[in-house]
Amino acid sequence: MDRHALLEQPSGNAKGADLLELIQRLGFVQLDSINTVARAHDMILFSRRPSYRARNLSRLYEQDRVLFEHWTHDAAVIPMVFYPHWHLRFQRDAALLKSRWKNWRRDRFEQQFESVLTHIRNHGPVSSSDVGKDEKKGSGGWWDWHPSKTALEFLWRSGALAVVGRQGFQKRYDLTERVIETHLCPGNLPCDAAQTVDWLCNAALDRLGFATSGELAAFWDTVSASEAREWVKQALIKGNVEEIEVTCADGRARKVITRPEWPDPTNLPPAPGRMRVLSPFDPMLRDRNRAERLFGFHYRIEVFVPALKRKYGYYVFPLLEGDRMVGRIDMKAHRDQDVLRVTALWPERGVRWTDARTRRLEAELDRVRRFTGLTRIEFVGGWLKDPV
Repeated sequence: MDRHALLEQPSGNAKGADLLELIQRLGFVQLDSINTVARAHDMILFSRRPSYRARNLSRLYEQDRVLFEHWTHDAAVIPMVFYPHWHLRFQRDAALLKSRWKNWRRDRFEQQFESVLTHIRNHGPVSSSDVGKDEKKGSGGWWDWHPSKTALEFLWRSGALAVVGRQGFQKRYDLTERVIETHLCPGNLPCDAAQTVDWLCNAALDRLGFATSGELAAFWDTVSASEAREWVKQALIKGNVEEIEVTCADGRARKVITRPEWPDPTNLPPAPGRMRVLSPFDPMLRDRNRAERLFGFHYRIEVFVPALKRKYGYYVFPLLEGDRMVGRIDMKAHRDQDVLRVTALWPERGVRWTDARTRRLEAELDRVRRFTGLTRIEFVGGWLKDPV
């Protein structure tokens, strides 16, 4: 929790350099389009800095250009100072996607590269709706892309284009050299794969505190499993890390590596007692298997699960109280009715839902209400459920 900035009191400045410093501590903030209450990236930052507002992140990203958008395990905003370490990702994504999409798309999207680049060079930033207007789309679903849309995504993932912002969550792309400082651009800065792997593994360990090689590889999702294993092996030989055992939620011991100077957990301050609503994509929970091992909290998002087969709900928010996951809540911001409506809350097994917990929940929901700009909170009858 300490490494995920959840051990300190949720307070402090949430704009400018202070917000950027928080994102650097986290490593990145995952983007997500679903806006049930607020978007994932906004909920992640709000849960740590309640004075945060969405415009604060937009300014860092779209005006100050101290963040860039690319992929870790998913789309994310990432500190610009990390950009040189993404050249390896550009290379690997280019090879992977060219092979995968050539078999998947079969529409010769590669032939649109030059026309897309020329259009952007002559007309400025574009979204997918600005190119390929006369092209035939695919067969449906999220892959319902015309060839120029596929080309845009490929050129972005491979580093030729950069995302300069979003309109209605639709990405806008520009030439990388017009967005990123020249000395940082691919081609102007050599890509040393070994140095990048070393940086990525070190940076992942710094943000996890302790980890297995698999968890290091998964953090940025650029380093391969074999590269992470070799990095751990060499780091142990050099004495840069040491092996320890951590006790998981089920009582079993698990071998991990950490820094020799890693602080004694018993010297860390106690977690704030207040309740907090977390995003399903919160850094503490992003690695679902790690979260389950450490906190005993099994979470799977059910957005793509048919309604009748859902265990909980479409988009259910985890609840953190102190250093314990105490439940999950199904709620939605009904902006047309100016209300935050709570339809269900499931305490975790072993958690007794007391009046004091309800008061802490109500206090947190009032903070969320203000954050979303709504006027009132409504609890649907029978909202407090039995643990599942």
